[in-house]
Amino acid sequence: MNTVFDIAIVGGGINGTGIARDAAGRGLSVLLLEQGDLAGATSSASTKLIHGGLRYLEHYEFRLVRESLKEREVLLRAAPHIIWPLRFVLPHHAGLRPWWMVRTGLFLYDHLGGRRILPPTRVVDFRIDPVGAPLKPEFTAGFEYSDCWVDDARLVVLNARDAAARGADIRTYTACVSARPVEGVWSLGLSTGDNVRARVLVNAAGPLVSRFLSGVVGHMTPTRVRMVKGSHIVVRRLFGHDRCYIFQNRDGRVCFAIPYEGDFTLIGTTDEDYEGDPSAVTVSPDEETYLLAAVSSYLQMPIDPASIVWRYAGVRPLRDDGASSAQEATRDYVLELEGRPPVLSVFGGKVTTHRRLAEAAMAKLAAFFPGLPGAWTAGASLPGGDFPWNGAADLRDSLLARYPFLTPATAERFVRGYGTLTEDMLGDVMDLGRIVGADLSEREVDWLIRTEWARTADDILWRRSKLGLRFGAEERAALDDFLKRTI
Repeated sequence: MNTVFDIAIVGGGINGTGIARDAAGRGLSVLLLEQGDLAGATSSASTKLIHGGLRYLEHYEFRLVRESLKEREVLLRAAPHIIWPLRFVLPHHAGLRPWWMVRTGLFLYDHLGGRRILPPTRVVDFRIDPVGAPLKPEFTAGFEYSDCWVDDARLVVLNARDAAARGADIRTYTACVSARPVEGVWSLGLSTGDNVRARVLVNAAGPLVSRFLSGVVGHMTPTRVRMVKGSHIVVRRLFGHDRCYIFQNRDGRVCFAIPYEGDFTLIGTTDEDYEGDPSAVTVSPDEETYLLAAVSSYLQMPIDPASIVWRYAGVRPLRDDGASSAQEATRDYVLELEGRPPVLSVFGGKVTTHRRLAEAAMAKLAAFFPGLPGAWTAGASLPGGDFPWNGAADLRDSLLARYPFLTPATAERFVRGYGTLTEDMLGDVMDLGRIVGADLSEREVDWLIRTEWARTADDILWRRSKLGLRFGAEERAALDDFLKRTI
């Protein structure tokens, strides 16, 4: 193949797909390589929040918080099917941060980011407000503020879909195993046996960013990465309302309890330095104990290990800034450009700031592409998100009218997963056809294979959806069998 791509990106997480989307939308030829599935590691192991990071104010990271707060509504408008507003309830703990400090922080939180859609902070009296019912009686007052929830793995997939629609070549289950300069461009050897060339190499390999630089690119002194492990557990639903709790812990950290997938509550996260293989990261018994205790210290009904139905962990690849503890290490992103031909390496970052990170990456690379068009993603919808930010209920109702065989729950799931693309998936069908498990049909699976690079049961059950929470062993086996016959 004689084609020379403008940009080759290694890493199919949120940063890699975000850069691929931005670059392809500016007319560049883009190749994205992911050794596993899209969002197969850190980008599907987040706390599922689009947020400013209230606790980052304590570390004086005002630029990061302001950028993140501004991005909430940008992303909400771009993807209202997979992102929606969420109210956070913060009980006041007299023995931890004082009332005035929390109130001051929330005042800044309300005003740093130019909030227009999301409602402001309010004081809550737990003795009369329903959100106080699950809490221990000693918690009588607190605050309620706004952020957003996101399906993190689907956000990655939608960035990849948009990149592909704009001409990008997305290759999953394809690793870059060698990279060497040849005649002023990068010559890349792939695990498939192919060789490709690119003018610029972007290293968005997440926790493997330094390993890729040293082991594949051949840099002898790559920037040190501080790997910080975040673990989460999912339990049966702990409370009936639709708001999230944010609990302060005595070690200075906070813990979220978030309504999740209708029947569950997501609890997280931890912050621990991690030295092992990122692909082998798991939730430790100590972390489970920590999360259970953190939530139980606030709730009238404590939870125990038997309540856990799922657990997951991820590793955040933070640039090592010398912070004394994992929770104090900066979550801001750092972009390092070096060499000829150039390689741009991405350190750190958050789901919330992925779009701005992509813009910053393109600004660094603009010198290599004279006449490059300017930034464009701030006002552009992601696939399936071309409807009003508060229009999910109307879209659900229109689906129920067109497809009367859908249950309200299935229509809601389709809206929250695919948005306006649901009609592309269903077409003119009169029923869902054969059901593999839960309400997952063979038609939906086939569509995910054709349009979203799904290859395995985990791709479908834990990243394209969270139906793994509802699948039994026999249903999983049926899905595996269907995939073997289809792919």
